[in-house]
Amino acid sequence: MKITMAPTGPLSVNTYYVLDENSKKSFIVDPGGYDPALAGRIKEDGAALEYVVLTHGHGDHIGGVAAFLAEFPEAKLVASKHELEMLSNIGMNFSNYFGEGIALEPDVCVDDGDILEVGGMSLKFIHTPGHSPGGLCVLVEDCLFSGDTLFCRSVGRTDFPGSSFAELAKSIREKLFALPESTKVFPGHMEETQIGYEMRHNPFV
Repeated sequence: MKITMAPTGPLSVNTYYVLDENSKKSFIVDPGGYDPALAGRIKEDGAALEYVVLTHGHGDHIGGVAAFLAEFPEAKLVASKHELEMLSNIGMNFSNYFGEGIALEPDVCVDDGDILEVGGMSLKFIHTPGHSPGGLCVLVEDCLFSGDTLFCRSVGRTDFPGSSFAELAKSIREKLFALPESTKVFPGHMEETQIGYEMRHNPFV
């Protein structure tokens, strides 16, 4: 498994391109904006882009969805079934703050514990409400794509409609901190971290 990160969109969201080098199948996580260099990398690798995965529906994480799906029409959009209202409602997802409002309808809706296969990779979805009602983390081998649930020494904001600090803290403590301490965390913003490090050093949980 090979992971490439590119900051995209107006708030420099960490967009991840994840490639199974054996099968040449891949997925991306949270395209906050369209990055032609990242799209070019996928083509240079000769990769089949299977899925565009959203950890949640806020506007800064979805701005590049339409362009990537147009560039790779075989790819399917994946999001939590608990995030459908936000994704379809421009007022709720704040996408109009970053330009033209965006309303999306996922091709694949997932819930806690669901698994999708991408080549030799198994994507396990963990429902982590708190930052948003349908917040998702995606576990692939020993790598966790945590969106805006867990950051390095921080957590996602909980001052949005539908947010809850109590729910966010519960999601992190009961679900994410149950993972092996060596699990690498690839967040939606800021630098990479590890579950064990956050268990010991994150002041919010």
